[in-house]
Parts: sequence; C-alpha cells; structure tokens
Amino acid sequence: MSDPLTAYRVAEPPYYRPVADEVALFEAAYSVRMPMMLKGPTGCGKTRFVEHMAWRLHRPLITVACNEDMTASDLVGRFLLDASGTRWQDGPLALAARHGAICYLDEVVEARQDTTVVIHPLTDSRRVLPLEKKGELVRAHPDFQIVISYNPGYQSLMKDLKPSTKQRFGALDFDYPEAAVETEIVVHETGVGEDVAGRLVGVGERARNLKGHGLDEGISTRMLIHAGRLIAQGVAAPAACRVALVRPITDDPDMRDALDAAVATFF
Repeated sequence: MSDPLTAYRVAEPPYYRPVADEVALFEAAYSVRMPMMLKGPTGCGKTRFVEHMAWRLHRPLITVACNEDMTASDLVGRFLLDASGTRWQDGPLALAARHGAICYLDEVVEARQDTTVVIHPLTDSRRVLPLEKKGELVRAHPDFQIVISYNPGYQSLMKDLKPSTKQRFGALDFDYPEAAVETEIVVHETGVGEDVAGRLVGVGERARNLKGHGLDEGISTRMLIHAGRLIAQGVAAPAACRVALVRPITDDPDMRDALDAAVATFF
C-alpha cells in the first residue's frame, strides 16, 4: 500500500539560520507533541523554520494557507461524488492526524473563528479529531503535531485568536534577524556578495523604521532575497530594489520617494 504522506516528505534540507534557541525549543516541544504557535512579521522565516524542523525531525509536513473562506470541511474532509457513488476524502488536518504528519496552519487568524475551533480537540490531552459528517473519531497518530503561525502586527478585535485557542499552544516569537545574520541569509539564498547583501539589509532596516509612520509593514527578509536574486541575474541594484522592495510595499508617492532615497543612499 502506498504511503499517503509521500508527497509531504521534506526530501532536501531547507536552509534555516538559527538566531537563538528556537531549534532546541521546538525539538523539545515536539518530543512531548506540544502544539506550537509561531508569531512574527511577514517574511521573517516562520514557514522556512517549520520546513527545516520537519526535515530535522524526519516528519512529513502538511501546510495549509488559511483564508477567510476556509470552512471546517476544508480542514477535516468531506464526502465527494464519483463514478462509484460517494466517498470520504480526508482534509489536510485529518490526513496529518491520521498518519502522523506535522500540520502547519499558516496565518491562522485569516480563518474564521468557527473554523479554527475544530483544532481544539487535537490540542489538548484528548488528541482526537471528530469527523462528524462521517461519524468517526480519529485518534491522532503518536507522531502528529499541530503548528500555527500568524502576524501579531495585523491583529485586531476582528482578527485574533480566542484566548481558549492561544492557551493550547506553546509560542515562539520571530522577528527579522540582526543585520549580520540577515546579511548571511541573503548571501546564502541569492549568491550575491556580502557587500551587496549588507547594502540590501541596510535598505530593509531603513524601511522598517518607517513602520507605523506611513508603512503598515517593513521590508521583509523574503523581499530582500527577491531583490538579491534579481541583482544576481544582472539587474542593476537600484532597479532591483524598486521592483522587489519599494513598489510592492506601498502605493503612496511620498513613501515611495522616501524609500527610493534610502535605496540611493546604499546604491
């Protein structure tokens, strides 16, 4: 019988540069199957961290990009019609729980609260998932773990996790790395030299200082990597920064001028 999780196994080691003790803490949490919550700004490495840990722990990783249209059935499963009649198809959460994968719910606050409550029975001592439409109670595989992430910077009264959900998880805080570490990451991921990577990081730091002063979010490490990859392909650095850093993050003419000026300072 084929392995239903073959497609979810992380074959190659994803590059992740630890910045503190997050790897050891996650390994300890996994050893007791503690549900984990990763909190930090967009593009700071949360998803890459989960991929790295799944590879490190030799566990398949099933990732769900949460959105406001996602229903509980999208997570747990549903009956489908085919030529033979109806058949049940596990959703990603049920698949992970049944067969022992890490289930990663990315940007979980984007999902409706009435959807996310379906994870509650899996995040306490019960470790079960009721499939009400099917009349089945899935007992989580011993290797199953659930991980969620979200960006606290976008929290509001309408988009936040219930305390009853938050208190079921251990939490790790993520942020953009310090300049030397971020430069190292950009060099590794793009192939540009350390000098160019350091200049890109300098632009990123200038932009992050504008968060709350015209920018909702700063330039992420992911965006710096995009710019570096363009430069590595021969695109002039100012043009690469306009395309990958300045234009995506704001449409405000004054803010674009300020960011273009930051780029000109470094390039």
